[in-house]
Amino acid sequence: MTTRPVDVEAVFRAEYGRAVAVLVRFLGDIDLAEEAVQDAFTTAVLRWPETGVPPSPAGWIITTARNRAVDRLRREASRDARHAEAALLSTPDAPAEEGPVRDDRLRLIFTCCHPALAPQAQVALTLRLLGGLTTPQIARAFLVPEPTMAQRLVRAKAKIRDARIPYRVPRDADLPDRLGGVLAVVYLIFNEGYGGTPELCAEAVRLGRLLAELMPDEPEVIGLRALMLLVDSRRGARLDDRGGLVPLPEQDRDRWDGELIAEGQSLVRRCLRQNRPGPYQIQAAVQAVHSDAPSADATDWGQIRQLYDQLMTLAPSPVVALNRAVAVAETDGPGPALGLVDALDLDGYHVFHAVRADLLRRLGRDAEAVLAYEAAVARAENPAERAYLERRRRELAHG
Repeated sequence: MTTRPVDVEAVFRAEYGRAVAVLVRFLGDIDLAEEAVQDAFTTAVLRWPETGVPPSPAGWIITTARNRAVDRLRREASRDARHAEAALLSTPDAPAEEGPVRDDRLRLIFTCCHPALAPQAQVALTLRLLGGLTTPQIARAFLVPEPTMAQRLVRAKAKIRDARIPYRVPRDADLPDRLGGVLAVVYLIFNEGYGGTPELCAEAVRLGRLLAELMPDEPEVIGLRALMLLVDSRRGARLDDRGGLVPLPEQDRDRWDGELIAEGQSLVRRCLRQNRPGPYQIQAAVQAVHSDAPSADATDWGQIRQLYDQLMTLAPSPVVALNRAVAVAETDGPGPALGLVDALDLDGYHVFHAVRADLLRRLGRDAEAVLAYEAAVARAENPAERAYLERRRRELAHG
């Protein structure tokens, strides 16, 4: 029996984070856990084309990785204590550590979001370990150069090692202080998945549900879940039958998932009743306004602008300012919006150039718009987005 390499890739995308999380719980050493899981997948690439994918691919990966880790500890053991540690790890019924967080992947997020690490380091490290994201993918999510992100990851691991920060489940009292990093991790995993990796998107939604069960009274947890559900409701309309990107204004709203919209809007109303606004709740409210509109022309852009004004007060950032400028273009016109966009330092972000291109096109400055589209194409990583931007550039250049 044979299998294609893509089968291993699919298992990697779906199960890498779970495997690392399980190994970290048993080993207490994230580097060793990650290396063991990578070794297991390397073995799968060599064996599965001949033997076929096992009935439980995730179980096979975890068992193989655990055996590799035990073997390595035994090889490197120089004292009886290391032998005893390896023997303990090889015991199949070792008691699980108890704590408020029972899901292995959610446990890993909470343990990595340790307050001793800078917030961006918490998020970047967890994305690397849990999502299996590459350093370039994480750098793109943070809008920083790849070498900068690589250095952050190295420093984060070194700080954990040098400070002897334990990998253990946080207590109930520790959860609120780590929540900000956890929410950021889940949302970035969702965004990466929404760009073209459905397994990551589904995993983020699952983690959001578990977070809501763990901390049901935290409005930002509710807000994040609402935000993901409302964005995910449009998945079926985001691509056309040929795999081409369909922007929000052009989407067939009959293809939006009504059940997800209803659930997301219900969660937004629940947030409003609590009256403790936060960034994820406001972003969810923006998506709720979009989902309320029966057509693109019926969108209440005034309300969206007000929400972005509030978000700029609570959590200002260049990306938020860019989104606000899009709303300004709909309420005040492309001229005032372009002035806001040109004041932003987002040259490495393809959406920045795409927004500029559209505003310049609407102002009749076609030659400048073509150059802006070229800049957006050069920076876009997602194939569907890149193809869409290239098509818009060609239409404008030859129009």
